[in-house]
Parts: sequence; C-alpha cells; structure tokens
Amino acid sequence: MPIILFVTALLIAFIPFGSVLAAGEVNVYSARKENLIKPLLDDFTKETGIRVNLLTGKADALLKRLEAEGRNSPADVLITVDAGRLHRAKMMGLLSPVNSDVLAAHVPDNLRDKDEQWFGLSLRTRPIMYAKGRINPRQLSTYEDLASATWKGRICVRSSSNIYNQSLVASIIAANGEDAAEQWAKALVNNLARPPQGGDRDQLNAVAAGQCDIALANNYYLAIMQKGKIKDQRKAAKRIGVFWPNQNNRGAHINVSGAGVTAAAKHRENAIKLLEYLVSEDAQSWYAKRNFEYPVRPGIQNSALLKKWGKFKPDSLNLTVLGEKNPTAVKIMDRAGWK
Repeated sequence: MPIILFVTALLIAFIPFGSVLAAGEVNVYSARKENLIKPLLDDFTKETGIRVNLLTGKADALLKRLEAEGRNSPADVLITVDAGRLHRAKMMGLLSPVNSDVLAAHVPDNLRDKDEQWFGLSLRTRPIMYAKGRINPRQLSTYEDLASATWKGRICVRSSSNIYNQSLVASIIAANGEDAAEQWAKALVNNLARPPQGGDRDQLNAVAAGQCDIALANNYYLAIMQKGKIKDQRKAAKRIGVFWPNQNNRGAHINVSGAGVTAAAKHRENAIKLLEYLVSEDAQSWYAKRNFEYPVRPGIQNSALLKKWGKFKPDSLNLTVLGEKNPTAVKIMDRAGWK
C-alpha cells in the first residue's frame, strides 16, 4: 500500500462515527466564564460530534464586538447574563428568531423572549440577604418595604450601572408604575449605609462585617462564598440569611442567564441543537449543582444548598419586560441619585 494511502487509512480508523469532521462546528461567544460553561459544551460535543469553538469575554464588550462584526461575525450563538442584556442584543439586531419545539416545551413562556430570539438557560434570584442575629427575618417583607424609615442607614447595594439592579428596578416599574418606582428608588438611596461600591460579594461581606444589616445580591454569590475555598468568605457567609420577599403578592425577583442564535449565524442548525442541549435534563441538572443557579426546566432537582434556603414564589413577570423597561429604570435611578 502506498505510504499516503496507509496514513490516510490510519487516520480514518481513529475518527469515531459521528465525529466532529462529519458533524461540523458551532461558534459561541459567551459572557459566562469558561469554567461555568465549557464542561457543558464539551459534553455537547461528545454527544453530537459537533465541535464548539468558544470565545469568552465581558458581556457588553461581546455585544459591541458582534455589532462591529455585523454579518461577517463568525459567532453562531451568544450566551450572556440578564434578560436586560439579552433584550439589548435583540434590539441591536444581533439575534434571530428560533422555531424549536424543544425550547418551547422546556423553557417557560416568561423565561424566554416573546419573539423567540433568546431563551433562558438558568434562573437566578435577587433576594434580600440579612445579618443573622442582628435582623429578625420577621422584620422583612417586600422590596418596597426597604424604602421605609426602619432601614435608614442599614442597606448595602452595588451601583446603578449594574444590570442586575437595573432589572430589579424595571420589575418594580412593571409592578407599581414609574412614579412609585422613582419614589422607592429615592427612599432606598436615602437608606443606604454607604455609597454603592464593589460587586454583590462585597455587599455580602459588608453585611457580615457589620457595615450594614441587609443587602440585595444574587443568590449564587452567597452560595459561592459558602462553598468556596476562601476561609474568610465561608466564615462571612455563615453570618448571612436569605429572605424571599413579596411572597404574599407578585413573588421574588428573578432573572436568567440565556442564549440566542445570532443574526449572522453560519451554522444555524448546529446552533439550535446546542440551545436545545442546554435545556436538556443533564445540562439543567449540571447548572443546578455546579453553578448554584435554579433550572429553567420544570422538574429538575435543585442543588442541596439551594434546597436549604427553602422554596419560594418567583415573580411570573415575562422577563422581556425587564429589557423593555431598562431605559426607564436607568433614568429613574439617575434621578434618584443612585450612584
């Protein structure tokens, strides 16, 4: 046998059925850190043979990159956090509608774009975090109550430039109207223990250190502190309790990490297959256990830690509204002096 044919035969022998060469590829731009998404992408490749080319970066930077690349973008899928950003990507013309029976069946209506341009992959909450021992949780009730004089000088929260806070304010606009939301934001700012600074974990550390008594933070930050390798953060996390607000009316504020197929997608079929895989039972279970987020797909078990925090009633607001009301939320926060 000629040497070239012999080498070719050897190569073919080592290419498994359904290999990446046969199945093709899909290009992903992800605002989620590599360790929070790559294991799932690797499993997708093992299951389908479709190679995933991953580029990670800051959420807003990826949107700017997609916009600059336009139709020449190599990206097939955008993965990012917060419905506000997903809506922004849609309004920038960066995403495209997806007609998928799988996604429609497993992603609840309120956790996906009403025009099917983005879909929630994992659920996160933004409850009230409080100092155990200093705060009796019976004192707590709603987000709206954080505006009362009871909490003067006792609240920590990050800046108004943070999309998580913008989406929370957008949800309050949706529930109570613009005027009430602005009055709430002004009163909340008046109740802050210190000017907004740092991220969610900084707010939690401030609660543990006694700089404030309550904070607003996404649930997984406290979970990461509890389960992480940093001893001081584990110690701090033990001093903090989780309270689910608005359980007697609309429910606790929720948001998503999510994904959509880009308008420039060259591997559209593979992109849809990837989104469908990310809402599979295996992928949803992995999110719940690894990232301390809640599954979007009904019927999937939460992690043991999340179960300890108890069941809660989530806000059923369609998260598209968070994006639609984002510009108004930002203006309200600016007028309120929320730095």
